Amino acid sequence: MLSKLVTALAPAVWGTTYFVTTEFLPPDRPLPAGLLRALPAGLLLVAITRQLPRGDWWWRSLVLGALNIGVFFPLLFLAAYRLPGGVAATVGAVQPLVVAGLAALLLGQRMTTRTALAAIAGIVGVALLVLRADARLDAVGVAAALGGAVAMAAGVVLSKRWTSPAPLLAVTGWQLVAGGIVLLPVTLVVEGPPPALTATNVGGYAYLGIIGGALAYALWFRGIRVLPATQVTFLGLLSPVVATLVGWLVLDQGLSASQVLGAAVVLGALVVAQRKPARREPAQEGESRADDRVPSLR
Repeated sequence: MLSKLVTALAPAVWGTTYFVTTEFLPPDRPLPAGLLRALPAGLLLVAITRQLPRGDWWWRSLVLGALNIGVFFPLLFLAAYRLPGGVAATVGAVQPLVVAGLAALLLGQRMTTRTALAAIAGIVGVALLVLRADARLDAVGVAAALGGAVAMAAGVVLSKRWTSPAPLLAVTGWQLVAGGIVLLPVTLVVEGPPPALTATNVGGYAYLGIIGGALAYALWFRGIRVLPATQVTFLGLLSPVVATLVGWLVLDQGLSASQVLGAAVVLGALVVAQRKPARREPAQEGESRADDRVPSLR
């Protein structure tokens, strides 16, 4: 239970990203926010741990960093530009269902009816929470939202399959750096060099980098190490719940009955998905069973 609560802190922190971005960062510059959340935080963790990848982990870190960050962020922001936020979030909520399918294929983890129904309930709950009746659809935006969900789902499952013996903070740093390297040329081409920053902007970027980047991703990857992949990805549904709650508490946004119902459905799906599976997930390459290890940030 403690591992789940600790892991849940990561998507809860990510749920504050919209508030920080809109209130503290320069307007209409989403890609620099992703870049500055990943690259400086990754370099900081690499400097602290003083460990570089070895052997296969050079290319594995690049693949994982690209899927979890470098590809996911641009697709996420493209979807946000092309779609109303509620549509993008609802499409992105298919991620637990994709993870369940990939986990069955790559990890030998049985996809149960309970997991499938919980995933569908999670999509319905997010739709009630953030979707609006007048929302418009855009084919490119929907494809980007689906692509982002699939990219991060693949990143979660491969992070579970490929477990490095290196300290967790080092592995987190490698992925953040790799994701930042992938993001750097995209950011420069699409949005150009960064604008002049105010003290408020610097504080916002520092929060995203240290709290939303280094700390949150370390907790997220820790959870992937010690929990089944499907349980981890369902925790990601907390992000839209927290974002809605922050909007209500801090930005004085309204909270309708359908949103309250949606939050309840999401939390119910999350609780159902956290129930221990009937059969333990087999150990993957380079890892022992999660139940046999004491999780540590080392």
